[in-house]
Amino acid sequence: MADDRFLEDKTALVTGASRNLGAVIAERLAHHGAAVAVNYHTSAEAAEGLVERLQNETGGKHVAIHADVRQSAEIRRLVETAAETLGGRVDVLVNNAGPFSMTPYSELPESDWDHIWDANVKAAYLASQCVAPGMMSAGWGRIVNISAASNVLRNHSIYGLAKDALIFLTEELAVELGPQVTVNAVAPGQIIESAADIAEFDPTFVDRSIEATPAGRLVTRREVADIVAALCSPTFAVVTGATIPVDGGFRLRCF
Repeated sequence: MADDRFLEDKTALVTGASRNLGAVIAERLAHHGAAVAVNYHTSAEAAEGLVERLQNETGGKHVAIHADVRQSAEIRRLVETAAETLGGRVDVLVNNAGPFSMTPYSELPESDWDHIWDANVKAAYLASQCVAPGMMSAGWGRIVNISAASNVLRNHSIYGLAKDALIFLTEELAVELGPQVTVNAVAPGQIIESAADIAEFDPTFVDRSIEATPAGRLVTRREVADIVAALCSPTFAVVTGATIPVDGGFRLRCF
C-alpha cells in the first residue's frame, strides 16, 4: 500500500497537524494522493514547512490553515477554507488535535477541563458536522478520529474520559452518516517518539508500558499514520464504527 495513490483527486483535512503524529498523518495522506489541509494553532512555521515539503515530495497542492479548534467559529472557518482552497469540499477528515492532561479531578481547574474536552471531543463533533453535507452529497467520505489507549486507563483524568467519549462519538456518527461516509477511530498506545513528553508527567510510564505490552515495544508515529490512511482505502470500505487499537496489545490485561 506504500505506493498506492488511492486518495488521488481527494482532499483531506488533518487537525493539529503541524508536528508530531498529525504531521505524519498529513504526510501519509499526501503520499497516497490527497491534497492536504494542515491545521495548526501556534506552530505556523512548522506547518508552512510541512506544506512546502509535501508539495516538493508529491507535486500536489497542500495548504496550512490556522485555527483554534476549541472555538466553534474557528472550526467552521477552517473547514470552509480547506474546502474552498483544495477543491470544493473535504473528502477525508482526521480529527487529530488532542491536548493532554492527567491532573486529578479533585485538582483540575474548570478551564483545563474545557480546554481538553473541547479540543478532543467538541472539535471532532463540530468538524464532522461541517464536512458531512459535502461528503453525503458526493456519496463518499472518510472520518477518522484519533483516540488513545488512555481510554482504558483510569488515572489519565479528563484526557482518558475525552478519548473514551471520542470512541462513542465515532460509533454514533457511523450510524448517522452511513452508507456514504465511514467513521472510524484509531487508539494508539504510547508512541515512542513522544516518550519524553509523557515522562514529564510520569518518568516510569514508558518502561512500565513496554513491560505491559505483549509486542514488547512502543508504537511509532508512522505505524499509526499508516493505519489512519488504510481506513481511507478501498480495503476498509466496509469498516465503519470501529476503533482500531494500535498499541501492541497494551490494552490486554491478564491475571
